[in-house]
Amino acid sequence: MAEEIFDVVNDRDEVIGERPRSEVHRLRLNHRAIHVLVYNRRGDVLLQKRSIRKDCFPGTWDSSASGHLDRGEAYDACAVRESREEIGLILADTPGRLFYLPAEPDTGHEFLWVYRCESDGPFVLQASEVDRVEWFHPDVLTGWIERRPEDFASAFIVIWRRLLADRAAG
Repeated sequence: MAEEIFDVVNDRDEVIGERPRSEVHRLRLNHRAIHVLVYNRRGDVLLQKRSIRKDCFPGTWDSSASGHLDRGEAYDACAVRESREEIGLILADTPGRLFYLPAEPDTGHEFLWVYRCESDGPFVLQASEVDRVEWFHPDVLTGWIERRPEDFASAFIVIWRRLLADRAAG
């Protein structure tokens, strides 16, 4: 299987080239990704436990679905694709955009669009990417992140803190 090729972007999220995934990560080059947060009717959020075979943050908890944009792919298209590939969630429309985050070390040098949708499942997991999924009440999740941040992928912590700040700001 050929290695994925990512668009490399500058500090303004403009494409300036393309490189293999391994180089992008090793050289800490700016690139693009999405995160999708799936909520159920009770308001719980679905998190995935990343496969232990992942090259970044193996075995940690992360957004419901997340992934890198393919070369030339749009953020919205990636959100739909990754939701289907990672957790088997077929979305008829692009999920709602929550916010955009700039590339920084804690996001893995990824510019991120974060999305939200609602579903109670069922979910079909991509075994090579996702070990399991579980529902968490937001308050429980906030306490867990404060006590044990090492249990989570760093970009998810950035996302969760932004969600809390946006909620507090009203």
